This record gives sequence, structure tokens and C-alpha cells, in this order.
Amino acid sequence: MCLAIPAQVVELRDGDNAVVDLAGVRKEISLALVENVAVGDYVIVHVGYALNKLDPAEAEKTLKLFAEMGGVLPEDGPPTLH
Repeated sequence: MCLAIPAQVVELRDGDNAVVDLAGVRKEISLALVENVAVGDYVIVHVGYALNKLDPAEAEKTLKLFAEMGGVLPEDGPPTLH
């Protein structure tokens, strides 16, 4: 079984790289498998690669589920989506 986590793109870098944020944790990932990603988009991340873009409402729902399960999010819950 694998785990893929929704994360928000906060910075686009050279090539196919970007920086994503998940509850304050920032990580550089590859966007090589996904097209037309912009800052503010949510992507599903697995082992350093964005697998696909995710609708913001779906991202919020998934992040709330992680928070309820005691996942990777802070106690005050997922970030608010704008």
C-alpha cells in the first residue's frame, strides 16, 4: 500500500520542480508527471512526485480526514483554502 498526500504548490522552480506546503512543512517535488500546475494548486504527492492535480474542495476534504485520523496535520486542522 502506498500513501499519497495532498499538498499546495507554493513555488515553481526551474525545470519540472516545485515547492509544496503541507501544514507548514515545505518540500521540493517534481512536476514531471503533471501538466499546467500553478502556484496555489493542490497536487497529490507520492515519493517526491506530483501524481495529479486535485480540486481544492477535494483537497480540503482529504486533509480534514487526515486530521481526524491523527495524521500529519497540526491539531488546529488543515489550512483554510481560499
